[in-house]
Amino acid sequence: MRNPTAYLKMRVLGAVDMAEGATERARLQAVSQMIFTDEDGLPRQFTWRTISTWLCRYRKHGVTVMEKQTRSDKGKPRKVRPEDILEAIQAARPKTHGRAPKRSVLYRLCIEQGLLLRSQVARTTFYRLIREFELLKPDADAANKVRLAFAKAHANEMWQADTLCGPFVKINGVPVQTRLIAFLDDASRLCCHGQFFPTENVDTLIESLRAAVYKRRVPHALYVDNGSIYTSKEIIQICARVGCLLHHTPVRDGAANRQFTQWVEEHYNAQVHSVLGLSPLDRFALDRKWVRFLPPNEANDELFFVEAERHVRADNTFAFKSLRWEAPRHLPDRTIQIRFQRSQSAARVVVYYKGERMGEARLLNPVANDRKPLHPPATEI
Repeated sequence: MRNPTAYLKMRVLGAVDMAEGATERARLQAVSQMIFTDEDGLPRQFTWRTISTWLCRYRKHGVTVMEKQTRSDKGKPRKVRPEDILEAIQAARPKTHGRAPKRSVLYRLCIEQGLLLRSQVARTTFYRLIREFELLKPDADAANKVRLAFAKAHANEMWQADTLCGPFVKINGVPVQTRLIAFLDDASRLCCHGQFFPTENVDTLIESLRAAVYKRRVPHALYVDNGSIYTSKEIIQICARVGCLLHHTPVRDGAANRQFTQWVEEHYNAQVHSVLGLSPLDRFALDRKWVRFLPPNEANDELFFVEAERHVRADNTFAFKSLRWEAPRHLPDRTIQIRFQRSQSAARVVVYYKGERMGEARLLNPVANDRKPLHPPATEI
């Protein structure tokens, strides 16, 4: 059985956020009980420690470096996030039986229950983070415990996306309520992109996401609800390709505006935000060094194409949309992945094999194939 691909790993990591459990470790253990299907249609299951390792590497390096590597900080203390400390404290607190816990007791309980590792956080660091972020104070007394301590620090660290109800418009004389798909950057409050559509489906979500990425670059994580379009295989595939982790949360609501795009770019993004003290555009620009660009590539559009598998026949053709297509390379009796835009009637079909781009397929022309080739076929891969 082959090693899991980056796409399969991203599906597993995406399930961690949706799994049941009060702590991250509990969610990892819940996902370890799930069965996933790989690209070959085979059932796969992974231990919670394996999933935890993938998650750690993803948080540090991203999707392209999820294989085992030598740590660059080997021999140095590992960093721990304040939210990890808070999550561990909340899980350990029931053991204190309602009494006000001492920091030393909490640290011992967190270590004993495996919520934290001594190698991960020293006792003094544990005490310092509790004091700095007021993790033991009641909500009414902690001025910055939730919003300021745990808001995303940098632009494009996380986008929030949602679909909202828009105004009614007439299409072919029939009133249709539009849908607004919008992406908001968590740190800067910048509206990365918003677009109205006559329908809400996977294709309109892909179109809006593609525009957002081209406009504001690639987010590290995408925070969405559990609607069918946000949990679709196509969106999971696209996030895996561009290196964006997909998280899910309950549905939120909001309001739409007919001149939404103009309002966002000329008013909302450009005006001073009451919380930030500067405009979302200026706040976003402060983190330009953190923003990740898609590498220059003529095939970047194909990152947002729908993907399907096809079997190449002995004559190097395959079926798609009730038509026969010729593979761009000599790939007989192989299973390939084709990418295409489902929303476009004039299909452009791109062939990938084992993650490598082979080129564009073309419709079969039997008459042209009847002519004797000038050169022998390329050597099989």
